[in-house]
Amino acid sequence: MTAPGDPVRAAVEAAYREEWGQVVATLIGLTGDWDLAEDCAQDAFAAALGSWPRDGVPRRPGAWLTTTARNRALDRLRRDAAGAAKLRQLAVLARDRDPQDPSTGAPTADVPDERLRLIFTCCHPALPFPARVALTLRTLAGLSTAEIARAFLTTEPTMAQRLVRAKRKIQEAGIPYRVPPAELLPERLAAVLAVLYLIFNEGYDEDFHESDGEGDLRRGPAAEAIRLTRVLVRLMPSEPEPRGLLALMLLHEARRATRTVDGVLVALEDQDRSRWDRALIAEGVATLDEALAMRRAGPYQVQAAIAACHATAPDAASTDWPGIATLYAQLSRLVSSPVVELNRAVAVAMAHGIPAGLALVDELTASGRLDRYHLLPATRADLLRRAGRVAEAKAAYEEALKLAPTEPERRYLTNRLRAL
Repeated sequence: MTAPGDPVRAAVEAAYREEWGQVVATLIGLTGDWDLAEDCAQDAFAAALGSWPRDGVPRRPGAWLTTTARNRALDRLRRDAAGAAKLRQLAVLARDRDPQDPSTGAPTADVPDERLRLIFTCCHPALPFPARVALTLRTLAGLSTAEIARAFLTTEPTMAQRLVRAKRKIQEAGIPYRVPPAELLPERLAAVLAVLYLIFNEGYDEDFHESDGEGDLRRGPAAEAIRLTRVLVRLMPSEPEPRGLLALMLLHEARRATRTVDGVLVALEDQDRSRWDRALIAEGVATLDEALAMRRAGPYQVQAAIAACHATAPDAASTDWPGIATLYAQLSRLVSSPVVELNRAVAVAMAHGIPAGLALVDELTASGRLDRYHLLPATRADLLRRAGRVAEAKAAYEEALKLAPTEPERRYLTNRLRAL
């Protein structure tokens, strides 16, 4: 935490949030050594804590940190034979291309930002999905291994092993440190966006987990996912789906404070809309409009449009359920998912009558595609309750209660049962 009245430490912490990913990405691009890059980046921030109080905060903190980290990395490479060989290799490469100058932060001609290469490398399809998430948080967001482990409810040694294996896989498989060629970009971009959205959801769902006494650590991933998605939007301005994902995150984040009350889940229709963050909603809607103007609809844009329908309705009764049902039908054509179909069933029920929605829920139940998924019986229970079929609703709530994974959800379902 920053001590009150300590502007230098505050500047270092702000630089860490904004510049860590760029510093590490530049060093990985220079040396090809992930561990060396992270170590020297840490050294640079430690040096800033010693130097900036004496010399003042530099005009461009990121350039200062990158130059310091680069010099540390080169010094360490000079100390051993393998490092000397690496330096000779780098010298040869330097004759063949114009490298990025870390002291100025000027980008290379073909890639606007080293972080873009790092994002796509962390999210390479050859890596297991959990490793992609962990590596993205470590290298781009600068979260410690312990923080990532706590955020994803695992042990620090397990997370450390996951990171080591991911870096080893990159080296042994020869995964290139680059943005993929144009023909592979849509597939790779989808993987990047999926990782960022998962990171956001892990942090966004922190309200559904009991505190572990370590502070508000689970909010870190959600904030970092939003920040990294902002970076991706800047780095790929002609791609609409990063904007769609950013809009979706902002619209969800706008109502975070109202999702639980006293440890109990609050349904969307019952949330206190006066407490929703109107600035985030306005930004989310504007970002979505920018994405839609590119006229290349994707699943994140459609999900953001659904979220915007909810966020801009003045009250639950004013929700545009026919419009939401249409959007879910569009989403189901883009993404084959039983969860999407379950959400569409709710929208259909609210737009066209409970029987129509229940019919879709019964089809999903019969298919077995959502067995053991607590929201299927919970949704069925809610629709049965609205239809006045109390005995059936009670049985469905009891089934959902057995499957509910978090305490706030169990409390919500218990309250619904008591109300019946």
